[in-house]
Amino acid sequence: MIKRGEIYMVDFNPARGSEQAGLRPGLVIQNDIGNRFSPTTIIASITTADRTYPFTVHLKAKEGGLSRDSIVNLSQILTVDKERLKNKLGSLSAKRMKEVDQALLVSLGLDEA
Repeated sequence: MIKRGEIYMVDFNPARGSEQAGLRPGLVIQNDIGNRFSPTTIIASITTADRTYPFTVHLKAKEGGLSRDSIVNLSQILTVDKERLKNKLGSLSAKRMKEVDQALLVSLGLDEA
Protein backbone atom coordinates (compact mmCIF):
# COMPACT_ATOMS: atom_id res chain seq x y z
CA MET A 1 0.00 0.00 0.00
CA ILE A 2 1.14 3.52 -0.80
CA LYS A 3 1.87 5.49 2.40
CA ARG A 4 2.24 9.14 3.31
CA GLY A 5 5.90 10.17 3.32
CA GLU A 6 6.97 7.75 0.60
CA ILE A 7 8.82 8.95 -2.48
CA TYR A 8 8.00 7.45 -5.88
CA MET A 9 9.03 8.12 -9.42
CA VAL A 10 5.92 9.75 -10.91
CA ASP A 11 4.93 10.13 -14.55
CA PHE A 12 3.82 13.79 -14.66
CA ASN A 13 3.06 13.75 -18.41
CA PRO A 14 1.13 15.31 -19.96
CA ALA A 15 1.83 18.68 -18.33
CA ARG A 16 0.76 22.19 -19.21
CA GLY A 17 2.50 25.54 -18.80
CA SER A 18 4.53 25.72 -15.59
CA GLU A 19 3.48 22.29 -14.30
CA GLN A 20 6.19 19.73 -13.59
CA ALA A 21 6.67 17.35 -16.50
CA GLY A 22 8.33 14.02 -17.23
CA LEU A 23 9.28 11.16 -14.95
CA ARG A 24 10.49 12.64 -11.69
CA PRO A 25 10.30 11.99 -7.95
CA GLY A 26 7.19 12.90 -6.02
CA LEU A 27 6.37 12.79 -2.31
CA VAL A 28 3.07 11.27 -1.19
CA ILE A 29 1.36 13.80 1.11
CA GLN A 30 -2.14 12.30 1.22
CA ASN A 31 -3.14 10.62 4.50
CA ASP A 32 -3.00 6.84 4.72
CA ILE A 33 -6.79 6.43 4.96
CA GLY A 34 -7.17 8.15 1.60
CA ASN A 35 -4.28 6.14 0.21
CA ARG A 36 -5.95 2.92 1.30
CA PHE A 37 -9.37 3.53 -0.21
CA SER A 38 -8.92 5.96 -3.10
CA PRO A 39 -7.63 5.15 -6.61
CA THR A 40 -5.80 8.50 -6.46
CA THR A 41 -3.26 10.07 -4.14
CA ILE A 42 -1.92 13.56 -3.52
CA ILE A 43 1.73 14.22 -4.22
CA ALA A 44 4.21 17.09 -4.09
CA SER A 45 6.81 17.34 -6.82
CA ILE A 46 10.51 17.01 -6.05
CA THR A 47 13.07 18.94 -8.06
CA THR A 48 16.83 19.47 -8.05
CA ALA A 49 16.42 23.20 -8.68
CA ASP A 50 18.18 25.09 -5.89
CA ARG A 51 15.46 27.47 -4.72
CA THR A 52 14.56 28.31 -1.15
CA TYR A 53 11.06 29.48 -0.29
CA PRO A 54 8.89 29.03 2.80
CA PHE A 55 7.00 26.33 0.86
CA THR A 56 10.07 24.21 0.02
CA VAL A 57 11.92 21.55 2.02
CA HIS A 58 15.53 20.69 1.20
CA LEU A 59 16.55 17.03 1.08
CA LYS A 60 20.07 15.62 0.95
CA ALA A 61 21.18 13.00 -1.56
CA LYS A 62 20.29 9.46 -0.40
CA GLU A 63 17.49 10.83 1.82
CA GLY A 64 14.29 9.05 0.85
CA GLY A 65 16.21 7.14 -1.81
CA LEU A 66 17.04 10.25 -3.85
CA SER A 67 20.27 10.24 -5.85
CA ARG A 68 20.86 14.03 -5.65
CA ASP A 69 20.25 16.92 -3.29
CA SER A 70 16.64 17.90 -3.97
CA ILE A 71 13.76 20.11 -2.91
CA VAL A 72 10.17 19.15 -2.14
CA ASN A 73 8.11 21.94 -3.71
CA LEU A 74 4.86 22.26 -1.75
CA SER A 75 3.56 24.85 -4.20
CA GLN A 76 3.41 22.04 -6.80
CA ILE A 77 0.90 19.60 -5.29
CA LEU A 78 -1.56 17.58 -7.30
CA THR A 79 -3.91 14.63 -7.23
CA VAL A 80 -2.78 11.79 -9.48
CA ASP A 81 -4.06 8.34 -10.32
CA LYS A 82 -1.95 5.75 -8.53
CA GLU A 83 -1.04 4.28 -11.92
CA ARG A 84 1.20 7.34 -12.42
CA LEU A 85 3.37 6.15 -9.52
CA LYS A 86 6.18 3.93 -10.77
CA ASN A 87 8.96 2.58 -8.56
CA LYS A 88 9.23 3.48 -4.87
CA LEU A 89 12.52 5.18 -4.01
CA GLY A 90 12.17 5.37 -0.23
CA SER A 91 10.48 7.35 2.49
CA LEU A 92 11.13 10.41 4.66
CA SER A 93 11.63 10.44 8.42
CA ALA A 94 8.89 11.69 10.76
CA LYS A 95 11.09 14.71 11.55
CA ARG A 96 11.43 15.60 7.88
CA MET A 97 7.68 15.14 7.34
CA LYS A 98 7.03 17.73 10.08
CA GLU A 99 9.00 20.18 7.93
CA VAL A 100 6.90 19.13 4.93
CA ASP A 101 3.72 19.70 6.96
CA GLN A 102 4.84 23.22 7.91
CA ALA A 103 5.74 24.10 4.31
CA LEU A 104 2.37 22.72 3.19
CA LEU A 105 0.55 24.96 5.67
CA VAL A 106 2.44 27.96 4.28
CA SER A 107 1.71 26.97 0.68
CA LEU A 108 -2.02 26.63 1.37
CA GLY A 109 -2.21 29.89 3.31
CA LEU A 110 -3.07 28.15 6.57
CA ASP A 111 0.00 29.52 8.35
CA GLU A 112 2.26 32.51 7.82
CA ALA A 113 5.84 32.04 6.70
